[in-house]
Amino acid sequence: MSDTTFDYVIAGGGSAGCVLANRLSADPSITVCLVEAGPRDRHWQIKFPTGVAAAINHPEINWRYKSVSQPGLGDRPFMIPRGRVLGGSSSINGMVYFRGHPGDFDDWGKVAPGWSYRDTLPYFKRSEDNGFYNDSPYHGVGGEMHVANPPRANPLVHSFLDATKVLDLRQCPDFNGADPEGFGLRQATIRRGRRESMATAFLHPVAQRLNLTVLTDTLVDRVTFDGKKATGLAVEREGVKHVLRARREVILSAGAYGSPAILLRSGVGDAASLRQLGIDVVHDLPEVGQGLRDHSSAAIQVRTNDYTSYGVSARAMPRNIWNLIEYALARKGPIGGNVFEATGFLRSPTAAGRPDLQLVFMPAHRNANGFPLPLGHGYGILSIAARPKSFGKVSLASPNPHDAPLIDPDFLGHPDDIVVIRNGLKLARKLLASKHFSRYRSWEILPGQDVETDAQWDDYIRRTAVTVHHPGCSCRMGSDAQAVVDPELRVRGVQGVRIADASVFPTLIAGNTNAAVVMIAEKAADMILGRPAPAPEDLPHAP
Repeated sequence: MSDTTFDYVIAGGGSAGCVLANRLSADPSITVCLVEAGPRDRHWQIKFPTGVAAAINHPEINWRYKSVSQPGLGDRPFMIPRGRVLGGSSSINGMVYFRGHPGDFDDWGKVAPGWSYRDTLPYFKRSEDNGFYNDSPYHGVGGEMHVANPPRANPLVHSFLDATKVLDLRQCPDFNGADPEGFGLRQATIRRGRRESMATAFLHPVAQRLNLTVLTDTLVDRVTFDGKKATGLAVEREGVKHVLRARREVILSAGAYGSPAILLRSGVGDAASLRQLGIDVVHDLPEVGQGLRDHSSAAIQVRTNDYTSYGVSARAMPRNIWNLIEYALARKGPIGGNVFEATGFLRSPTAAGRPDLQLVFMPAHRNANGFPLPLGHGYGILSIAARPKSFGKVSLASPNPHDAPLIDPDFLGHPDDIVVIRNGLKLARKLLASKHFSRYRSWEILPGQDVETDAQWDDYIRRTAVTVHHPGCSCRMGSDAQAVVDPELRVRGVQGVRIADASVFPTLIAGNTNAAVVMIAEKAADMILGRPAPAPEDLPHAP
């Protein structure tokens, strides 16, 4: 902490923060400080892809948030894992590379010029090093982030995809091409059998730059202001408070929960609510923290005595030992994969246009006690409301940065969301009853074959629904005066503060969010440095 003044100070060492640290520090005349509340990404569970179940629940690298009680879930809260480590949630997530439906970004462009699909595609491609679709105009080669299809999917995955064909469901050869509707193999950010977090992709290769300072185990309290001009960040490190000064800008990249919480503690938000907490108001911006959206889901699960699925058992022991040897010698095999290797996006009977339902196949049993390795054998399907109509908010419990924010996504608050999940579970049951699964001799354990009526399905969903960890929209971007940030990602009403993370999503994309966050950071870097955007690419795509 000997040097506390920089050109740019970035709050949050997650996906967006790592990208920004790389791009901004590429100019040796610019000094950059990246601040992360958690430790460096050295924990062994981060490294190998199948450790995702352990990493996503590990207390040392996880904020371990919990939602407020959800009326739509029978007044129960649910756990919200978020990465508290360099790389952020990209260090603990499922490593899925999915950009979103192209039409989602055309919707963004209607409220924020410069953010349509034709504008954002060059930024997606800039960071991508695709090892499978490298001859496609929709993909990039040579970027920092390695992307590839699973090299050797579990046999159950192929049974799942065959079952979708029996029901004449559409197939999708490339979820990041012109149209992601249909079923197919997922792409993942895995490089030579190791997790490709945004820390390994963007930060580690440039960590030795003399103009880049990375502070870990450093908690951000608030943005400091002189009037309405941001001057830096107030932080706490080893129990000592410091101020990191920013000559040019402060950039918030703390995520859909962290960025609005920092703004609120800084005095930027709804004035009346801030005063009730004893926070001095810098600017009255009522929508800070409002409009939070996330994807809710429920699962159908079966058990089997067959040991084709990933799992720990006496019968599978020889195979598992070989898989360990194979991974140790060549970083190949199932341990180098991310387990959930197939998915599908489709339109439920209530869909208005684009796919609103996602099904994810799970070739492993999920333990009820949260133990990270699947004990025994089974498989299942997640049903996800990909275009939720429910939305909530992020607010403060207190001005103390050590207190977790109050997170209320209002899951299943809109009646259409539970209908989408229910339709997905009914379809999932049909898929699992296909002849392609008959040889596994399985039996349904959740919700159980006695669940048949809509009321029974809905009761099961409300008792078991959880997040699939895709929050956004809590600091909405737009051209209207009520938006938290403008299309240049500048916080309205103050100077010298931008936000670059999932909180600025104008609407929630229908799928995994990490790729879109990387794209936002790439575009933000150009905006911050005053560089012209790359030429738009007018490729055919689904509306």
